Amino acid sequence: MAFASHNSKNGLHASRLDRPLSVNSMKSLASSPTALTPTSTRPKSAAPGSSSVQRRNGTGAQKSGKDDSGVSGRVRVAVRLRPRNAEELAADADFADCVELLPELKRLKLRKNNWDCETYQFDEVLTETASQKRVYEVVAKPVVESVLEGYNGTVMAYGQTGTGKTFTLGRLGEEDCADRGIMVRAMEDILADISPEHDTLTVSYLQLYMETVQDLLAPERDNIAIVEDPKTGDVSLPGTTLVELKDQKSFLELLQTGEANRFASNTKLNTESSRSHALLLVNVKRSAKNKQEKDFVIHNENGNSVHVSKGHRVPTIRKSKLLIVDLAGSERVDKSGSEGHQLEEAKAINLSLTSLGKCINALAENSPHVPTRDSKLTRLLRDSFGGTARTSLIITIGPSPRHRGETSSTILFGQRAMKVENMVKLKEEFDYKSLCRRLEAELDKLIADNERQAQAIFDGEEDMERKLEEAGTRVAEAESKLAAALEVISKEKQRQQKELVEMMQNLQIERAHRERLELELRENVQDLQDKKKKQIYAENEKHQKEIRDIFEQHQQEIKDVQTRLANECGQRERLEKELHEANICLQQSKEILEPENIHKEELSDLKQMLEKECELRQQAERELDAFKREEKKLTNGITEKNDIGEIWVLKKRLEQELLEREKLEDEIKSLKQQLLQVHVDAEERSRTIGKGSSARSSGGSNSTISLHTPSNMKDTINGQRATIAKLFEQVGLQKILSLLESEDVDVRVHAVKVVANLAAEEVNQEKIVEAGGLGSLLTLLQSSEDETIRRVAAGAIANLAMNETNQELIMAQGGIGLLARTADDAEDPQTLRMVAGAIANLCGNDKLQIKLREEGGIRALLGMVRSRHADVLAQVARGIANFAKCESRGAAQGYRTGRSLLIEDGALPWIVANANNEASSIRRHIELALCHLAQHEVNAKDVVSGGALWELIRISRECSREDIRSLAQRTLNASPTFQAELRRLHVTY
Repeated sequence: MAFASHNSKNGLHASRLDRPLSVNSMKSLASSPTALTPTSTRPKSAAPGSSSVQRRNGTGAQKSGKDDSGVSGRVRVAVRLRPRNAEELAADADFADCVELLPELKRLKLRKNNWDCETYQFDEVLTETASQKRVYEVVAKPVVESVLEGYNGTVMAYGQTGTGKTFTLGRLGEEDCADRGIMVRAMEDILADISPEHDTLTVSYLQLYMETVQDLLAPERDNIAIVEDPKTGDVSLPGTTLVELKDQKSFLELLQTGEANRFASNTKLNTESSRSHALLLVNVKRSAKNKQEKDFVIHNENGNSVHVSKGHRVPTIRKSKLLIVDLAGSERVDKSGSEGHQLEEAKAINLSLTSLGKCINALAENSPHVPTRDSKLTRLLRDSFGGTARTSLIITIGPSPRHRGETSSTILFGQRAMKVENMVKLKEEFDYKSLCRRLEAELDKLIADNERQAQAIFDGEEDMERKLEEAGTRVAEAESKLAAALEVISKEKQRQQKELVEMMQNLQIERAHRERLELELRENVQDLQDKKKKQIYAENEKHQKEIRDIFEQHQQEIKDVQTRLANECGQRERLEKELHEANICLQQSKEILEPENIHKEELSDLKQMLEKECELRQQAERELDAFKREEKKLTNGITEKNDIGEIWVLKKRLEQELLEREKLEDEIKSLKQQLLQVHVDAEERSRTIGKGSSARSSGGSNSTISLHTPSNMKDTINGQRATIAKLFEQVGLQKILSLLESEDVDVRVHAVKVVANLAAEEVNQEKIVEAGGLGSLLTLLQSSEDETIRRVAAGAIANLAMNETNQELIMAQGGIGLLARTADDAEDPQTLRMVAGAIANLCGNDKLQIKLREEGGIRALLGMVRSRHADVLAQVARGIANFAKCESRGAAQGYRTGRSLLIEDGALPWIVANANNEASSIRRHIELALCHLAQHEVNAKDVVSGGALWELIRISRECSREDIRSLAQRTLNASPTFQAELRRLHVTY
């Protein structure tokens, strides 16, 4: 990993030549890097562990300084202990710290148990009360001083996630200047020491994310190549953004921009866990100051010596670089709770840190092979470990005995790094091109001055005479031009006056014409109104006449009906009278026939006559009823047509119905076209889904998908996943997906459970999506009536939504609308938890926020709080926190403006009501969401009016999470609206 100095083989020679230096010699000087050799002097104060440059006599002896331990150029390692946070104070109250510091002896004790401990020696031991200034002076200031003297330097932080690496290096100190980190303090010292007129300072800010180098100042540059010089071995990044700095304010803005683009996420160990390695590269280019002004001797292309006076000294330049590396924290997945994409990020981080540990082990053991090409991180740090840079490493640890294994691993890493030695060398070179350009400019200036003076003397009198003649000629020409111009101006004035008169006449004509047209228009409008009134009056008269005719006709019909009714009534009375008489006769006949024994034939005749009379009576009654109904009908018809106003109302209503009918016909045509397009799309999707066979299978896993699996069920779930993987290999994905369309409900239930368990593994997600599994799950969610199928399908979609590409596919296929409808219809808490988890994952995508809100995602998320189930509320809170964080990031980067969509959808009252929820999983997400909402000034008035300001003050004082508490404090201090409200209410904060 060590690089040899490219000037180590160049001897230093000095000689003199009496003849002066020519221009051609200076040009050859610029092309020959060894032609000019100044008298080099040693720096005023050589840094510890640095090597001095060769002197003019060419002895080549190098004297390297020694550090406190007496090892030349050794990597210096300091350890810093983080104080216990609120969570550790509560969880580890009955346990002592696993670390004991002896700062006066520069030792550290790591307890194995109550009786045994291990002791380690470091260059510096910093307790939990050590200030940021002391950390900088002990760890980074010696390296910064070496960089200002011309040596390369590296400051790096290593440790478990959440132990304070970013706080130590990258803290800006906006609220409290005492909290400024190493980056800010180092840049303050560098800017105070350099000269803006003669020195140059450039800065690049990068991140190593998932083994790709990305520019934090230009996020579009996301795959920068690492280039190595085959001769010197120096590593460079030609595709990075170089920013030249002049003041501290520009540097702070640069850091803020870079931190906004850096990848970070929320884990169980840290709310803002860095998911990438951050590298701040500072390049310093300074002009070296020699103690004595001596003459130089150079060699021209013929081998002769040329004397250079001290007025034409060759400038010496010292180039150095400072590399400040904020490594991502090492973590264990079972402690950080990383899943999905976070798990892949953790794998990449741990892999690069492992490669760095292997390189340091090889350097510490003087191994002939150092595996620097195993990772891009080790390639970027080639000069820092075993190279030519002066390196200081600070390792950060925590006091909690729960993380003793990670603390021990970090301490052993620091111990191995202390064994690495670097060959610190001063990088000095001569600026021959600058000297050549300066001499050429001076020579050209002298020649031009000489020529100008000679020409001025020679042409003086002739030029004066020529100027006098030209002046006279110009005066005559000017007089003639003036006369011609006056004449032209006079003609132009006359022409303009004439045109003005014509324009006035035309304007009067146009005005008269316009008045005539207005009069005609009023007359035409009056005529049209009169004609329309006459037409309406004629139609009214016509309709009234028709109504009168109809009324008279119905009156005549009523009279006829009344006459018929009177006749029928008389006939009925007559028939009733005859019937009564017949009954009397019949009774008399019975009295007569019984005693006198009348013949049976006469009796039968009387019976027939009686039956006929009864039939006639019934017929008369039926006719009477029919006349009554007809009379009632005619009476009702006459009553309806008596009201002329109702006829006009009916006419108007008929016209409106005709217009509405035309509109409905147009809408029906449009709907038919849309229905045809939907039918075509449905047929294409059916053909895609129907490619697999329609085989049936009753086997499958009975385990249900879960967004967060408890730790005590991992063995069972692993066994189930192994069984499902075996089934997947034997049957095939297409056959499993085809079972989702089975007519048997049990088969569909088992099939969707298998697909959900497959979707829990990230390696299977892409295959499921390519095979059309996402569309099948969305179809089940839309059409199935079975609660189990809907719950498991929602869980599978939630697993697929962990991937950013799948999130866009879910939105494109209308998934958020289906999830929203499922949330509205479902009552089962587990189903609501799955749906809320899926929407929460979609809320974390910056590109989908507007569409997610338009399709009802936020409304559905807020509607699920009706369940009041703790798991459902936790997922709702997580989704709101993800959405608020994306909005805050968009506002910081400048592409998100305006009021928060969460506030517009009414989420603020629920956030305020649950900001102090008893469940820590709900409270933590709600507090984080409220802090992100309050960061945007456009939301400040809503926060104040909604009562969220008091919750924000409570979070800044009482929150158990230090990072959230610090974020709330920064938000309160940065908002003018909050400060004004606090002053108005006389609240001391």
